[in-house]
Formats: sequence, structure tokens, C-alpha cells
Amino acid sequence: MKPPHSNRPGGGNRPPGGGGPPRHHGHPNDRQPRREQGGFGQGGQQRDSRPQGGQAQGQGKPFQKRDGRPNKFFRPDHQRDHRPRPPETPRGAVWLYGLHAVAAALANPARRLRHLMLTEEAQQTLTQRQPPPWPLAPEQVDRGRLDHLLGRDIAHQGAALLADPLATPSLQQALERPGPLIVLDQVTDPRNVGAILRSAAAFGAATVITQDRNAPEETGGLAKAASGALETIPLLRAVNIARTLIALKAAGIWTIGLDAGGPPLSGPALESRRVALVLGAEGEGLRRLTRETCDEVAGLRMPGKMESLNVSAAASIALYELTRRDELTRRA
Repeated sequence: MKPPHSNRPGGGNRPPGGGGPPRHHGHPNDRQPRREQGGFGQGGQQRDSRPQGGQAQGQGKPFQKRDGRPNKFFRPDHQRDHRPRPPETPRGAVWLYGLHAVAAALANPARRLRHLMLTEEAQQTLTQRQPPPWPLAPEQVDRGRLDHLLGRDIAHQGAALLADPLATPSLQQALERPGPLIVLDQVTDPRNVGAILRSAAAFGAATVITQDRNAPEETGGLAKAASGALETIPLLRAVNIARTLIALKAAGIWTIGLDAGGPPLSGPALESRRVALVLGAEGEGLRRLTRETCDEVAGLRMPGKMESLNVSAAASIALYELTRRDELTRRA
């Protein structure tokens, strides 16, 4: 078995007459302006080479259609957005955001960092959480710049860090770390994967293993949901989950698939065993082959009226049950 491993349409047509600004399928301000010399992150001035102002020939008023409605393809010069455009994300890099995720990445020597952007308030908070010196100097920006870069609906907390994804360790390297393991069978929501990483860090898990396909890539949303745990818990990607479970069993690990129909998971009953918890996708649960490959199937004790839990909540409770076993062992 092999160990787990670590476009934009565009174009458009010019309006008749050739004298007006170019038309395209979207807002003119969505086009990337030509950049002057200076390079990425060095404050090089950006200049928009599109024609400014003027009246399109053959189109009547440039800012109004013939029926009197506004023309969305044109805007008066005083209404145009002349702010510098944020740099595009380079191929192979990812924007991390949120104070916890950025602070943890700055403290991780294994993470290759490219560009740090902070608001004044976020820089003060980050200095308290992760005192300088940092691996790279920050660029101080306003919150609107980060909203434009990441999206207005992103809770970036005034901090954004461009970095390369982390290298993926081998399965053998992950097994050298103490603690239980978590295996995710086609869990696709990055927020759930991030929350599971956070629980894994809280309860001392060794690693989280996902499938190479049908699982989220490392993203800023995943890193923020992990609240820094992405930098401390290895995230492995397996080509085949069933074969990975076989490899874990060969290494002496007891594999338990979590399912609401199984008998309650008991930490004390697993006192002498190292455990890998296997959780299925949201809604569908464990796939048949995955379930059949597990050593046993167990559920969670839920005396209330709810029959199931979100996958990240289920992972937290199962990990707590295993630590309860360890706590009883220490008391004895």
C-alpha cells in the first residue's frame, strides 16, 4: 500500500464605432490593471490603462441606455474606483486569515510565508499573542483593503497571510506521534475538517487523515475553523481509506467506525488499545467498504431526543470519551 501523501472566462466585444471603452461580460472594474515596475508587496503603483471618460460613438449617452435606464457597462470618471488592486494569489499559495490562524502560522517554522497584511488594530493584538520578531515584516493596511482582497463576508479580523501549503508527512511519521488518530471518510466541508483539527489538538490526537479526493484542500476557511491547529496537527491525505485502515490495523491500531446504530463507545473498555476513530461524510455516514474494514462500529451515548450530531461535534465527544479512559487509568 502506498502511504498517504501530501481560469477565468473573459473576453468580450468592443462597442460599435470603436471609440468607447471595451465592453466585457462583467463590470469594467473587475479587470486587472497593468502594474508598473515594483513587484509584489513592494508598493508598486498600479495604473489603469483603460480609456477614461469620453462618449462611445453610436451609443448615445455613455452612462444611459436609449430607454433611459443606467448603462452598467459605463461609469462616470468620478465614480470609478481608482484604489490599487490587491495582488492575485500566486499559484500554489493560499491566503490564511484570522488572528489565531495567522499567529500560529507565524510561529510554525515549517510554514513558508510570503506576505503579511495587518490592520493597525490587528497588529497590536497579534503582537501581544505572538511577540515579534516575525519571519517577515507586515504591510499595514485598512480593513477595506482586506475586504476587497478576501471578500466582505470573510471574518478576517484584520489579519491576512499569504503562505504556501504545508508539506504532508508520511503515515509512518504521523504514527510516531502519541495519541489517537482520526480518519475522515469523504468529509467535504472545510469548516468541519477545521473544527475536527481543533478538537484533535485539544484532546491530544496524533493526526487527521482525509481522502485524497472528495475532501477539502487547505484553505483560509479551513485554517480559520481550525483556530491554529492546522499548524500543529498533521493533515494527511490517503488515496484509499480502506487500504489505509488496513495499514493502521497492521500497525497495531484498533479502528472504530462511528455510527449512530452501533453500541455506545466506551473509553475505559479500550484502555489497552491505541484507537483510530473513523467518521463518515455529513449525511451519508460511513461507506460500506469503510464500515466493513473497521474492527468495530460504535455510537455515542445520547439520552436526549436528537438522533445524530454534526460530524465535528461527534469527533469531539468521541475524543473526550477516549481521554476519559486515560483519566480513569491515571486515577487507578
